Amino acid sequence: MMDTKAMQEEFLKQQNALRDRIEPVDRFDMNSVKRIAGVDLAYWNQDDAEYAVCCIVVIDADTHKVLEKQHVCGRIEVPYMPGFLAFRELPLILKTAELLENVPDIFIFDGNGYLHPRHMGIATHASFYLNKPTVGIAKTYFRVDQKTDYTEPGSEAGSYTDIVIDGEVYGRALRTHRDVKPIFVSVGNFVSLDTACALAMKLTDQESHIPVPTRLADLETHIEREAARNAAAQA
Repeated sequence: MMDTKAMQEEFLKQQNALRDRIEPVDRFDMNSVKRIAGVDLAYWNQDDAEYAVCCIVVIDADTHKVLEKQHVCGRIEVPYMPGFLAFRELPLILKTAELLENVPDIFIFDGNGYLHPRHMGIATHASFYLNKPTVGIAKTYFRVDQKTDYTEPGSEAGSYTDIVIDGEVYGRALRTHRDVKPIFVSVGNFVSLDTACALAMKLTDQESHIPVPTRLADLETHIEREAARNAAAQA
């Protein structure tokens, strides 16, 4: 296995090659979107090794009814390195996506996309392998350059402020319900920021300020992580 420095150099090369292929424009008709997937991962340590479970939940875009749930557990082989999270998570994401019978029109990730030092967060990186439009929706703010903060949007639902770094819009802080914490939306690929935010609003119900697909995926990761831990303890 490569050492950490060699990994970073290789990963950086791959990110820089892919970033030139990002298309932050709508490559689909909103009226044709029928199925949307939420993607999330949860980690744990076991026997001096790190493991994770990826869960993907596919819902009906209009009714929010769950159409399918899939998950895959596995050992994480890539150490944590800031800015290169996708390389840890992508193998499990792709294995889980392969199990889906209800092919999503759009994937929404519990994480970032364009809101990344090289615009290559997990939502963007994964798009090149999933070949589908992707959106990153994070619950917490990722300070890309370690200095730029975001401006709180207005208190009304739908209010937002752009996250601008060196004159470029990286994402948005979006208020999905009145007087609740904002979420942080960024383009993954093949979708515009306006459409990504419209999707976030459409997919958020009264139960949470987090859109339904990623909220359900997050809940599933906790269930499946506990099941995997219990299975390992009984083995």
